[in-house]
Amino acid sequence: MLKCTSSARISSHHAFLLLLCIIISFGGSSGSQSNSAATGSIDCRFVCPYSTTRVKSTTYHAKEFDDTVAQKLSSKARTNIIQSKDMLRLPTAIHIRGGASNKRKKGHTTSLFSATGQKKVGAGKDETKKSALSGTLEKYKSVLPLTRVYITLVGLSTLLGLLLGDEATNVFLSLDPMRIIYGFQLWRLITAATFLGPPSIGWLMSAYYLFQYGSSLERGHGTAQHLVFLLSQIVFLSTLSALFGIPFFTDAVITAMLQVLSRSMPHEKVKWLIFTVPYWSLPYLLMVSDVLQSQGNIAAALPHVLGILSGHFYYFHKFVWPKKTGNSEADWLVAPQFLINYFDPDARAAGVTARKAKEKKRKQKGKGRKLGR
Repeated sequence: MLKCTSSARISSHHAFLLLLCIIISFGGSSGSQSNSAATGSIDCRFVCPYSTTRVKSTTYHAKEFDDTVAQKLSSKARTNIIQSKDMLRLPTAIHIRGGASNKRKKGHTTSLFSATGQKKVGAGKDETKKSALSGTLEKYKSVLPLTRVYITLVGLSTLLGLLLGDEATNVFLSLDPMRIIYGFQLWRLITAATFLGPPSIGWLMSAYYLFQYGSSLERGHGTAQHLVFLLSQIVFLSTLSALFGIPFFTDAVITAMLQVLSRSMPHEKVKWLIFTVPYWSLPYLLMVSDVLQSQGNIAAALPHVLGILSGHFYYFHKFVWPKKTGNSEADWLVAPQFLINYFDPDARAAGVTARKAKEKKRKQKGKGRKLGR
C-alpha cells in the first residue's frame, strides 16, 4: 500500500507521484531523516510493487533530487522506471491512435460521406432536391426567348387573377376598349392575351399547346418574325374580341398559332389523341374538343373561329400574296431589320450571303459564252 505525507503542497498528478515513489524505493535506505516540516521535503512510507525491499522513511529535498537519483539508481531500477513510464504513457498512446475514450467529442461535424464511402440518406435527399431544382431552371432557360416570356406572362397573370378574385380580375385585367383608348390602360392588351383562367386541366392543356406551337413557330420563322406575328395577332384579335365582347382571347392566339403551322404543311399526317389526321384539320378538331368539354355550348367555339380567321389573315399576307404577285415588297408583315439584327444575328448573316449570291447571279445573267467553249 501507498502512504505519502508532505509538508508542502504536492501536485495532484498521479503519474509523477508514482514515478517519484519508484525512484525512492530503489534508492536504498541511506540518508538521514530530516525535519518533515522543512520546505520542499517529501516523506514517503510504502511497499513498492516492483521490489520486496521495505523502506521505513526516506526524505529528499527538491533541490537535491536530481543528484541523488543519479548517484543511487541501479541499472535494474532504471529499467523498472522506464517500464513504469511506458505504462503511464499507455493511455495517451491509446487516445492518440484512436482508441476508446471516456470523453465525448463535442462539436464534431461529419461529412456527406460515411466511413464506408456511401452517401448518407439526408445528404442524398438534399442532393436530389438541388438537382431537381437546377434541372427545372435549365429547362426553363433552354426555352426560346419569346416563348419563355409568353409562358412567364401567362403564369403571372394567372397568379394575379387568383389574388384579385373573379370580379376584380374582370374589372382590372379584361379587354375594355373604352378604358384602353381614353384611360390609356394599355396593359389590358397584354393581360387579355395571356390570361387562361384559374388553374385546371384545361389550363394545363392550353399552356402546353401555347408552349408547343409557340416554340415551333419561333424555331421555324425566327425570333424577330415571331415577335411580328404575336404583335399582329394582338392587334387583330383585340379588335375582333372587342366587336364580339370577348374579355380574354388567349385561346384565340393558340388557335392562330396552330392555323399558321397547319397551313405550312397541310397534308402532313399528325397524331391527335388516338387518331391520325391531316395537319390542316387540327384547329377545327381543337375547336370541337372545347365545345364538347363545355357540354355543347356553341359560344365556346367563337374564340377558335376568331383565331382561325386571324391566323389565316397573317398567313395569306405573309406567304401567299407575295408569292402570287411575285413581289417580295408586298410582304408588309416582314420583320424590321433592327429586330433581325438584335434577335437573329445569324439570320442576318445568312440573308447577306443570299443577297450577294443573288446579285452575282443577276450580273452573270445574259452574258454569252466565248467561242471555243
